[in-house]
Amino acid sequence: MNLRRVVAMLPVTDMTRSLAFYQRLGFDLEDDFVPDGHKTAVWAWLDGGGAMLMINCTAGPLPPPAQRAIYYVYCPDVAEKHAELLAAGINPGPIEIRFYAPQGEFRVEDPDGYVLMFSSA
Repeated sequence: MNLRRVVAMLPVTDMTRSLAFYQRLGFDLEDDFVPDGHKTAVWAWLDGGGAMLMINCTAGPLPPPAQRAIYYVYCPDVAEKHAELLAAGINPGPIEIRFYAPQGEFRVEDPDGYVLMFSSA
């Protein structure tokens, strides 16, 4: 049996803040779960046009050493995405050319300190 995909699930401390952040990155909210008695979601499924991500609310952020994974987000035009994020109020790092990323790649940290690397597909 073949596997279809892997989707990361990130624990976040403030669902409203994280949803707003990921929507500014280009993700759309596809589904969420709001338990009875809660005003906000505790889990959400996000779709960035093929790039999927789940976030879930936790009591506190994981300390940086526990965040061992780096999440790569692939986009067709790195410079265009970089400019789009700047216009959306996100502060991406500089575009750096790598042997595996001839268009370059850049780093963004989410509100909980997770590292997202944007690179070309």
